[in-house]
Amino acid sequence: MLRGIEGIKAHVGFNLGKSCWLEVNQEMIDSFARETDDRQWIHVDQQKARLGPFGTPVAQGYLTLNLVVAMLQDIYVLEDIGIGLHYGIDNMRFPLPVPVNTSIRLQAMLKSVTALEEGGEMVLACTVECDATQAPVMHGDIIYRFWPEHADALRSLMDTPGIR
Repeated sequence: MLRGIEGIKAHVGFNLGKSCWLEVNQEMIDSFARETDDRQWIHVDQQKARLGPFGTPVAQGYLTLNLVVAMLQDIYVLEDIGIGLHYGIDNMRFPLPVPVNTSIRLQAMLKSVTALEEGGEMVLACTVECDATQAPVMHGDIIYRFWPEHADALRSLMDTPGIR
């Protein structure tokens, strides 16, 4: 549990833990393909994918990234910060694919916290591992901004250079 900006700051540099394992199955991959129109054969054509470079269908990299949100809920709870928004991603890489019918989990480390005029920003170093690979399948920094009140959040967001 991370409470308020001071509580978050107290955990900078700490490994916040690992999420539960989450199975990535063909139904999930197909659903993501439909919703995002990412229907590359390596993901959705099971027969052709068996003959491809990985011998099985693999999850879209962005599906893995999107599952980070759910897995973060296993790792920590933020309290007394108001509203939080995903602000960006730095140095995101997908070094290995996630084979269908395998499980992934997230490890997160609180890399930094910065106080802003009306809230703060935290950077999480995130690594996703897969039970079928020796090395991570995704790693990078995810950035969140938070504000004490909803109205202030929108005003601050609109005052951010490059956002309109």
